[in-house]
Amino acid sequence: MSQLATRPATPTPPSSPSPGRKRGRSAGTGRRALFLYALLAVLALIYILPFLVQVSSSFKTEPEAAQNPLGLVPQNWTSAAYTQLFAASDFPTWAGNSFIVTLFVTAGRVFFNSLAGYALARIPFRGRGLVFALLIAVMAVPGVVLLIPKFLVINQLGIYDSYPGMILPLLADAAGVFIMKNFFESIPVSVEEQARIDGAGTFRTFWSVVLPMARPAVMTIVILSFQGSWNELNHFIVSTQDPGLTTLTKGVAQLSSGQLSQGTQYPLKLAAAALMTVPVAIVFFVFQKRIMNASAGAVKE
Repeated sequence: MSQLATRPATPTPPSSPSPGRKRGRSAGTGRRALFLYALLAVLALIYILPFLVQVSSSFKTEPEAAQNPLGLVPQNWTSAAYTQLFAASDFPTWAGNSFIVTLFVTAGRVFFNSLAGYALARIPFRGRGLVFALLIAVMAVPGVVLLIPKFLVINQLGIYDSYPGMILPLLADAAGVFIMKNFFESIPVSVEEQARIDGAGTFRTFWSVVLPMARPAVMTIVILSFQGSWNELNHFIVSTQDPGLTTLTKGVAQLSSGQLSQGTQYPLKLAAAALMTVPVAIVFFVFQKRIMNASAGAVKE
């Protein structure tokens, strides 16, 4: 008897969703995306609204700013607040002091934070774990607690009421060292090994090989240091009392207390605050694309 050969069963292709179901899913996804974009737009408007009110009120007259402080369009545009700010106050001196301190502090933090971060990440030495633990502990201490010790140290060193007293205590910060340490640990060790084979020492390896690869972290430190030192107030309160060394933060605080004349002075105060935000905004928009991207360079194995 001949046996009938059985054919293998042909697999049934999976049924594709109907066009109507596809349209329903795409419509649901589109509605969710539209809702999320609308929510983000509302949150962005809430966030930026105070800044718009600040800029608008700086071009208002004093009575209008007092009567309608939240109006976004001034009825009578005037630059009297800016004229008074530069003509009847020490705003240019304040700005100059802030620029001097901020530039030195930013450069110092980039250099010293990078050195300390590289030492903690790559150089083995006794007590490295303890040093890192103390660094984390310093980050947990509120800055206000250290104001009196800062004043005592600055006064004891004889640098009170001077640029060194304003700059030296800010040249390094625990958060910056922590950021640089973590980024250096993400760079392959083989890069440094190749540099040492070529005869480079520790500092040469750090300066010429590792630091250029850590450019995203360096840009992050630049932005954070510039913003932090530009907006610093508490340290300058305890380190100076000479009017010639007043920074923008102290000067604007004096304006808020009615230094020039009586009254609310809303346009004057908000004009000073608006001008203070310009340098920080410029630095952020210039360097934002370089913040904490992947490290540059490649290593041949």
